[in-house]
Amino acid sequence: MPASDGIEPLRGSGLDGTDAQRIYRYMLLARVISEKSWLLTRQGRVLFTMPCDGQEAADVASAYALDRGNDFIVPYARSLGAMLVKGMTTQEVMLNMFGKAADPNSGGRQMPMHWGYKKLGIISMGSSVATTIPRAAGVALASKLRKQNAVTMVYFGEGSASEGDFHEGLAFAGVHRLPVVFFCNNNGWATSVPVNLQSAEPQVAKRAQGYGFPGVTIDGLDPLTVYQAVKAAVDLARSGEGPTLVEAMTIRMMPHSSSDDHLRYRTQEELDAERKLDPLPRFRDFLISANLLNEESDQAMSDSVDQEVEDAIELADAAPSPDPDSAMDRVYAP
Repeated sequence: MPASDGIEPLRGSGLDGTDAQRIYRYMLLARVISEKSWLLTRQGRVLFTMPCDGQEAADVASAYALDRGNDFIVPYARSLGAMLVKGMTTQEVMLNMFGKAADPNSGGRQMPMHWGYKKLGIISMGSSVATTIPRAAGVALASKLRKQNAVTMVYFGEGSASEGDFHEGLAFAGVHRLPVVFFCNNNGWATSVPVNLQSAEPQVAKRAQGYGFPGVTIDGLDPLTVYQAVKAAVDLARSGEGPTLVEAMTIRMMPHSSSDDHLRYRTQEELDAERKLDPLPRFRDFLISANLLNEESDQAMSDSVDQEVEDAIELADAAPSPDPDSAMDRVYAP
């Protein structure tokens, strides 16, 4: 997004300057949490993490298009930015990372970055990819039957589009015109498998036509573009016109997870080239060109975010662990 574009893209997005600044702060917060969580795994203080570096624009701006008090999110592990926008605090995220008793997602029973927060309308996920997609269609059906006027958004990677659950979920949603947005983060990699070995047609959004609803492919590195596309999809769903498949083309700047070494299947040159597409400095430069940010305010925001995350790490690290006697609570019915 060149500086010469000035304020024009913002005027056409449906967002104002305050919205843009908030989106940037959420993006920055997601990046810092992701980076520090990675370091915590290297220190042996946290067992696992899935970095979101490179897809902050897609996750934050898409969630920003929802009615955050009424709509539902069905996340996947890399949906950190969306979790923050939906209302999860930095401290709650860190309680989840450390697996502490006060973790609102599972009370320390789930793996880190496996989200599910009933109070915020975040539907529990699991490690098996794509199982969330038919689940989201079910949540949307329940909303429709109850006349809640709520939209459900489900996040997944393009690797999930190779699973049978993807086709079943989209087919069901299309037949019943459900108020659901399918949001695919296409970063080109399903763990270590490149997209050209997953599908002969790399554009996931084209598949929506077979299920009778729109599919769009967008620049997932530009939060203004993401917001516009998802807002249109959310409005369509809320008006009773059914689902949309939004495919955001993003990048994965870090390994798949803390258990992965991406240099076994990617070159350093490729990774260096991808880092030049980083959405965070790209959006910062836009905000500076639009006079919504300057070097001083950017540094102040960075310092504030860094301190917020450090405080959350300290509090979560010192918080009580779950009582071993509670291990079977909420696992089996009484």
